[in-house]
Amino acid sequence: MGLPVLILGNSGVGKTSSLMNLDPAKALLIQPVKKSLPFRSSQWKPISKENPSGSVMVTRDYKRIFGSMSKAAGEVGKEIIIIDDANYLMSLEEMSRVDETGYRKFTDMAVNFSNLIFTAQNLPDHVRVYILAHTKTNEDGEISIKTTGKMLDEKIVVEGLFTIVMRCHERDGHHFFTTKKHGGDPVKTPIGMFDADEIPNDLALVDAQICDYEGIETNKETAA
Repeated sequence: MGLPVLILGNSGVGKTSSLMNLDPAKALLIQPVKKSLPFRSSQWKPISKENPSGSVMVTRDYKRIFGSMSKAAGEVGKEIIIIDDANYLMSLEEMSRVDETGYRKFTDMAVNFSNLIFTAQNLPDHVRVYILAHTKTNEDGEISIKTTGKMLDEKIVVEGLFTIVMRCHERDGHHFFTTKKHGGDPVKTPIGMFDADEIPNDLALVDAQICDYEGIETNKETAA
């Protein structure tokens, strides 16, 4: 069973920059929208016919995403999968179906995004899937993942499908993750996984801690 992890945060707080210390040879980054990485990233090569073991794929086609996740974890041997700006999978699907009437499209969007999480859960035991997403705040001050439509919020509750939910923050130019719930946010981590309430926004550090806690053996031979 793969391990999905939800990383939440507003734009600009350091979600994508947290990838900086990951080894791209061990990772697959899926981007619904193509954008350059906010750090020196020459080793993060696009996947192509000439380079099927590359580290970056730009697509918002769910079938392609599901197939690529399974292939990356299987024959390509990737241990870490990151889906950045995951909200755009929903919002861009909604925009592409703006002329459709009725609730069917919202049901489809909810099912597609839920299946993304279920696909992550069904990957091999050693594979970690980090889903990076924006947040929204309701009138009661409760913070949650930004979704499209009410089905994901009211019928499913996305955060409930994860054991690990972290939140990225920025304070005085310093970026960090929180590991414990604060106020109305949905942050949660297993007891004893992280000692500190605030840790550096370093996904390599987070991944190493998760692997140590869960007893996941990683392929250290590919480490830079």
